[in-house]
Amino acid sequence: MPLRARIGVNAMAQNSRSQSTAATAADEVENTDDDVLFDSIKGVRTITLNRPKKLNALSASMAGKILPRLLEWQKSQMANVIVIKGAGDRAFCAGGDVAVLAAQNRTGPEGQQASIDYFALEYKLDNLIAKYTKPYVAFMDGITMGGGVGLSLHGHFRIATERTVFSMPETTIGFFPDVGASFFLPRLDGYLGTYLALTSERLGGVQAYWAGVATHYIHSSSLQDLQDRLAELEFNDHDDLQWRLEHINSTIEEYTTGLPHNEPFKLGGETRRAIDRCFRYNTIDEIMQALRNEDSEWANQTIRTLRSRSPIALRVTLLEMRYGAAWTINTAFMREFHMAQKFMNDTLHPDFVEGVEKQLARSLDGVKVPPSWKPSSIEETTDAMALGYLEIEDGAQGLDLVKVPGEVDFANYPHGWLGLPSENAVRIMLGKGGKKTIGELEKAVLKQWDNKVGVQEKLRDVFERKIKEGPGGIAEWKVEEA
Repeated sequence: MPLRARIGVNAMAQNSRSQSTAATAADEVENTDDDVLFDSIKGVRTITLNRPKKLNALSASMAGKILPRLLEWQKSQMANVIVIKGAGDRAFCAGGDVAVLAAQNRTGPEGQQASIDYFALEYKLDNLIAKYTKPYVAFMDGITMGGGVGLSLHGHFRIATERTVFSMPETTIGFFPDVGASFFLPRLDGYLGTYLALTSERLGGVQAYWAGVATHYIHSSSLQDLQDRLAELEFNDHDDLQWRLEHINSTIEEYTTGLPHNEPFKLGGETRRAIDRCFRYNTIDEIMQALRNEDSEWANQTIRTLRSRSPIALRVTLLEMRYGAAWTINTAFMREFHMAQKFMNDTLHPDFVEGVEKQLARSLDGVKVPPSWKPSSIEETTDAMALGYLEIEDGAQGLDLVKVPGEVDFANYPHGWLGLPSENAVRIMLGKGGKKTIGELEKAVLKQWDNKVGVQEKLRDVFERKIKEGPGGIAEWKVEEA
């Protein structure tokens, strides 16, 4: 039987939990003893998010138990691999428990501070995962949104299934993509990250794999067998992290069965060209104009989508994507924490409470009432207003990150090679080792990625958009479209 998560929750999590209980009188009082389950199976240590009725939404109680357990396992020579998953078959983790946060914010400064404390705890946990020194495997089986993305996307291995639904839906509730999104989204191919951040587009499992969100795609029926196989792996004490990751990667590949033939990358091809054309701009105004210039159904739908989001959240999010491209992993979380403090201030930013309450509520006839954003339109907001959310005032509460022995603050994921090759990786290989024909480049990438499932299909899309045949049949990178 899994161990009950009775490890002590720090004062910060206890405060947030007590505040949420008082603030959510409409909900039943929840027993938090078993909201996270921990287990040990040979060399595997498992974390099971255990709130299936709430789609495993991450609470302060849960984060406060996971953080110290990860620190404990990091020191254990018996713990070889960490596996995190969600209870039930609907969700890995549908995000943070925003209903609790919104209710707390309604109560005034004390409740808002409880919400800020929650973000401090969550960000410390996610930052630890990003720099974790043991192999970390996330089963993104089912809904994986918001806070659930923070628990998975920074890990070494992110396994999507046919039930995966990935999204960063923050702009729909008047918030900004957090949990380290300022770091990982700008580092996706081209302007995919900006597009996903602003629109909250949902990706299924195969689509998440294509986009670089997931490192592997496996059918959900194989997850338990994979976990059992991981438990059998043995490592020597002197085996470094790189060697362990390579060994685990090859083990996971044993359980891949190929990709569905009837599900091409929906954000590839012409759609991807349009995304890069429109979302490369640094202001929402320019992006909207570029979308109008497209004059396509995709562009018209994207305009409608952006019009429905919190206008000020859109502007803040776009700035976050641009600045975040240059932030290190530690800087990203620390800057997001300062941003979160301002978004929790209901007087400064009423859109968060308004967005959460309207998204969760339905009218008597079952129809959702759209949020009343303040300001109400993109035209009523300015980039100067958005910049205010990124400023750090003197005396602002800081984020005390967990110290990891021997850690190096990085600007790119050291384990970025575990998924499909990025466009940038293809471009680097094009210039590595002398001139190549298109065929030679394809062979080189396939060899480097050990013929990983999906690499050939990914290359087909990249080559179509980015590679041209130059003089003498030599492959050349296309000049970016104006």
